[in-house]
Amino acid sequence: MTDQRAGHSPEPAVGPAHENGHDAVYGHGHGPGQGHGHGHGVRADADRRPLVAALLLILAFMAAEVVTGLVAGSLALLSDAGHMLTDAAAIALALVAMRIAARPAKGGFTYGLKRVEIISAQINGITLLLLTVFFVAEGVHRLFSPPEVSGLLVTITGLVGIAVNVVATWLISKANRSSLNVEGAFQHILSDLYAFIATTAAGLIVWLGGWARADAIAALVVAALMAKAGWGLVRDSGRVFLEAAPTGMSPDEIGARMAAMDQVVEVHDLHIWAVTSGYAALSAHVLVVPGSDCHAVRQATEAMLHDAYGIEHTTLQVDHASPKLLIIGEEGPHCRDPHGPSHSA
Repeated sequence: MTDQRAGHSPEPAVGPAHENGHDAVYGHGHGPGQGHGHGHGVRADADRRPLVAALLLILAFMAAEVVTGLVAGSLALLSDAGHMLTDAAAIALALVAMRIAARPAKGGFTYGLKRVEIISAQINGITLLLLTVFFVAEGVHRLFSPPEVSGLLVTITGLVGIAVNVVATWLISKANRSSLNVEGAFQHILSDLYAFIATTAAGLIVWLGGWARADAIAALVVAALMAKAGWGLVRDSGRVFLEAAPTGMSPDEIGARMAAMDQVVEVHDLHIWAVTSGYAALSAHVLVVPGSDCHAVRQATEAMLHDAYGIEHTTLQVDHASPKLLIIGEEGPHCRDPHGPSHSA
């Protein structure tokens, strides 16, 4: 097979050219002026101050809420405090992950430690689900045996909690929310805001109407919000660990669009995955019309993937097709056992 680089101006390839019959393998395509190490997932240079300020605010109020909840005998306040504990853990883990994930790739960690934030997100999600089980069980028990609850204390604490969560939500909204952890913390605090509204309403009902079961119902509402947030984190982090395509990206659609590019005959061995939050990667084997410019096809495909799908990190193996290679699975030097479906022009 003719070397595709002959007759073309020199162009450095990130990946080395193979000598096993393939024309060349190219790695990591980037947009103009971009290099390795630009922001993906949690970044060390992300604005830490809003996160630290929100963390301190949440911890201070959480401690006060635990004391008040015990004094008032309110499960709603204690469940809110449990939810805020997971919020604080999410922010703290995000801050730690920012430093760890920024360490350069070396040794066996060829992507660095960028998935530390995914691990912490999953831990946070599992913790939320465990707390949900506890508060649901306790809430159901209190529905049948409601204890004495100080409605006035619950109402006052709920109103203060609303104010605290509005400020904390505003602070985190100013930080880098491309991180699954930071976005998760933002969503948690937002759900806390709704929970405190429910708690305040329950406090008013207990205080003015004397119906103690309202506190347990508010606790169950908070537990439902915790379950929703926890499941979302476990699901999203699980997709990253299972190397699923990022949400919103269809491999079939992208493969068909790549196969429709000018001079492309077929695309197979297409893989799309997320290394961490906001860091999508793609690799594929692209067969082009014999005699066409493989470099030009690669560049056009990388530009399309970047512009249409925001995928900057690509590894494209571009080869000239031959009559035998137009039929996947037929004996030949390319992909005797192709992975996944093929996409033809």
